[in-house]
Amino acid sequence: METGIPFGKIQIPEKNMNKVKAFIERGNDGTYGVYVDLEDDSLNYGIHGDGDTVKEAVEDFMTGYLEMKQLYKEEEKHFIEAEFVFHYDTASFLNYYTNYFSLAGLSRLTGINQRQLSHYSNGTRNPSKQTIQKIDNAIYKFGNNLCKVQFI
Repeated sequence: METGIPFGKIQIPEKNMNKVKAFIERGNDGTYGVYVDLEDDSLNYGIHGDGDTVKEAVEDFMTGYLEMKQLYKEEEKHFIEAEFVFHYDTASFLNYYTNYFSLAGLSRLTGINQRQLSHYSNGTRNPSKQTIQKIDNAIYKFGNNLCKVQFI
């Protein structure tokens, strides 16, 4: 599940920046990790971040990015700038965004039982690929509808 709010795109300005996937996942211990796509060879370094919350993990990830940039500068190595597009696993997404909307509201958007969403959020069950797509489509549609709202 990809998202742009609030961490979807963190930019550090420079021309010709690479867009790089960064994945946010909840671990079995309940903490969160953020890491770059290891299959992506567009960067000449690797970074990761950890935290008790999604926000902490992303902040740690971005601190690692800036520290790596500083290290490359000190060692006079070429550093490849990146724009990160964050992809959430379902548990991380639900856990983080329930600070902004309720599982009851998400249940109304997706048609998925609230109790089932709670299981996904706390990591006790994993959704099927079809269910992930259903959540993704509902969130995307909702986001598009919000973008069209204009206040008078």
